[in-house]
Amino acid sequence: MAEENKYNIGDIVLAVAGRDSERFFIVVGIIDENYVYMANGKSRKADVPKKKKVRHIKLAKKAGEDFIESLNLKNGKFTNAVLRKIISEYSNEIKEIKEIKEIKDL
Repeated sequence: MAEENKYNIGDIVLAVAGRDSERFFIVVGIIDENYVYMANGKSRKADVPKKKKVRHIKLAKKAGEDFIESLNLKNGKFTNAVLRKIISEYSNEIKEIKEIKEIKDL
């Protein structure tokens, strides 16, 4: 029996295989339990997202319940600017957490 897709639209994922590995993306579409569409607004634009196998990505942050509604998306679709903003804010969160951890380890 196939496992239900653990990814939802709006989730932040990390590519772990392929030329995009080590980069963050947003899930912008779900094809089936094996594939998703993802984009980051830079190398992978919202209007031409990357089709990626779910085994080649890793969940970084789940989208909140009201996350998509809070974005005021144009026609219900992500824009490149919104994708870049979400990824930038998440990257800043990670940097702050790492800095705090380094200070505590001193």
